[in-house]
Amino acid sequence: MTVYTERLPGLGPLTLSVLDPAADAELVHGWVTERRAAFWGMLGHCVGDVREIYEFVDGLATHHAFLIRLDGRPIGLFQSYQPEADPVGERYEVRPGDVGMHLLMAPGPRPPANLTGAVGAALARFLFADPAARRLVVEPDVRNHLALRRLLQSGFVLDDEIDLPGKRARLAFLDRETFDRLFGLQAGAAAAG
Repeated sequence: MTVYTERLPGLGPLTLSVLDPAADAELVHGWVTERRAAFWGMLGHCVGDVREIYEFVDGLATHHAFLIRLDGRPIGLFQSYQPEADPVGERYEVRPGDVGMHLLMAPGPRPPANLTGAVGAALARFLFADPAARRLVVEPDVRNHLALRRLLQSGFVLDDEIDLPGKRARLAFLDRETFDRLFGLQAGAAAAG
């Protein structure tokens, strides 16, 4: 089920669909078990493990997984969550309106310039479409220097390092006002049923 669409200038239409654990497990498995996805924490998982993990996520009201497509082609995995219902919420003072997110771009041929930045901005617009969402929360592994650099370029403010199951993480936050100033809350976005 498609939940969001946005036309990315120069790139095409982006769609966000609820991940189907059974139908999408093999595709996602191919992404999360590549060496470049080591920080996703699933390198040793089989297809069945990936399916079970996303069946579990699908059963939660507080966590959501989505498949990102650009011009109909799958290009990534996106997850959102309520920090107060996640281990990260035990490591910092959760504010009303905090929304957590994770993004994994799929491997493939050399992507167009700024694809990840454009996709990240579209995903933030999707989350901020909920008027209750006030601030985005991310917690990449402290060794993931590429993600940390991308976050800074996207307006996130780096915060404390915290210990989470399986990793030492760096908290980072992006509030609605900063995002709107840098990227705009409206950009050809359209929510779908």
